[in-house]
Amino acid sequence: MELAAIIGRLRANAAAIEALVEGMDRTQAGWKPAADQWSILEVVNHLADEEVEDFRTRLDFTLHRTATPWPPIDPPRWAVERAYASRDLGESLARFLAARADSIDWLEALQKPDWSSVYEHPKLGRIRAGDLLISWVGHDHIHIRQINRLHREYLVAELSTYSADYAGRW
Repeated sequence: MELAAIIGRLRANAAAIEALVEGMDRTQAGWKPAADQWSILEVVNHLADEEVEDFRTRLDFTLHRTATPWPPIDPPRWAVERAYASRDLGESLARFLAARADSIDWLEALQKPDWSSVYEHPKLGRIRAGDLLISWVGHDHIHIRQINRLHREYLVAELSTYSADYAGRW
């Protein structure tokens, strides 16, 4: 596994997320296509919390403390309890970008990580450190796609007297 390439992708994904939300007004940042879906603001806060409390922490445990249970996470509950929807987008983005920079520093400082180290998850079974690293990048891509979808859905909803069909099918 080429760690430098993975780090490069994590860095590029952070820049992509920043570009996708930069300069967005509060109305669009908080807009949801449905009550049970997240807004862009909530996605950005989710990314910030996952950066620290999920991927970096769980990868550290899997590399260095395989017998120690992972700290629990509950992203849907966090969105409500931590009031993601009421936060400021600029501050939320800055928090994510700072956490990502810390993660990259941490990854670059790893000394000969064993990507085959295994954590035995009580529900998911065997998870290797390499699985977590690849999932970290994949998680970014899922939410980049989600932010793009939210941008398009907001545009279509706000300009409903016009059609975006000429652009192509989503």
